Amino acid sequence: MSESNQIHEQSGAQADDQPLISIDELTVEFENDSGILERFFRDPDVVQAVTDVSVDIFEEDVVALVGESGCGKTTLGKAAIGLIEPSSGSIRYRGQDIWEAKRGEGSIPYEDIRRSLQIIHQDPGSSLNPNQKVISTLSMPLKKWSPDLPHEDRQGRIYSLLERVGMTPPEDFAHRYPHQLSGGEKQRVALIRALMMNPDLILADEAISALDVSLRVEMMDLMLELQEVFNTSYLFISHDLSNARYLAEQSNGQIGVMYMGQIVEIGTVEQIMKNPQHPYTKILLWATPDLNPWEENIAEPPLREVDVPDPANPPEGCRFHTRCPFAREECKTQPETMEVDERHEVSCFRADPDHDYWDTEPIADTK
Repeated sequence: MSESNQIHEQSGAQADDQPLISIDELTVEFENDSGILERFFRDPDVVQAVTDVSVDIFEEDVVALVGESGCGKTTLGKAAIGLIEPSSGSIRYRGQDIWEAKRGEGSIPYEDIRRSLQIIHQDPGSSLNPNQKVISTLSMPLKKWSPDLPHEDRQGRIYSLLERVGMTPPEDFAHRYPHQLSGGEKQRVALIRALMMNPDLILADEAISALDVSLRVEMMDLMLELQEVFNTSYLFISHDLSNARYLAEQSNGQIGVMYMGQIVEIGTVEQIMKNPQHPYTKILLWATPDLNPWEENIAEPPLREVDVPDPANPPEGCRFHTRCPFAREECKTQPETMEVDERHEVSCFRADPDHDYWDTEPIADTK
């Protein structure tokens, strides 16, 4: 395995437990859209949305990914559940490579894998068919995967889940159209649809960002309550560190911090909040109310540069060094992943007090 960004997290699982999802040296590349003339005269720009990421997700686990918009969180999440094919590296479900299974290779059928890996989208309104009642939407996965299930049993299961998420009386909500539901109710329907097949993992892609602040905690509590019932895991994606902290803290999960396609730090809530090691993690904490880790009360963001570099031409070495307030010449080389302590890893030279980084000169301020 390469030294770059080798992040493995084990949550509450033992080291010898098999991961539910194992992502190994994953890279996902996209070509930038360009005009006809540009395509004729030069090769298209290639953007590495995810670069050399390795991470394990275990059963009944919660991994919350945070970072700026465009950092690769959603791409990594969709690759993890088999919706995006990697350019290199692998994604394995219970040891079975997902894309080999899709080609008919391996011991676990691809249909079983897809049924076990579900998604809740950011905007539940757009993911629900406006022309179908709730009961029709929720019946579709049951009809597809359990075609022999009697109508009465199918309806009973739907009513039971609606009642469990607080949509009572279920007979009323089951026969409503999406436009007759509030944002929170739509999100509950989306959560039920994801849980309908008893999945092993749910990708919650900004699943609560469209909700009012007052409803976000309520929705996260519901997700955790249903996790205990269905024994599922969550890969939770959010740009809001407070939301990630709450969900991970309540579930003894972990927070992974992403920057420009790489996980730069991952650890427990206690480790990330009280002992952040990567400067970018500290920036996210600074930007989150009541989580400022800086010794001084800094009014402006502690960055050398505000703008994120071009993802089609990322900086050499540590990708954050062009913005990092602690950047030194050594940062122009790629840092290896270091283990701070159990379940806490970081890709930053500063985590090693004996590293050559401390003997090199600070990078001149370009402002």
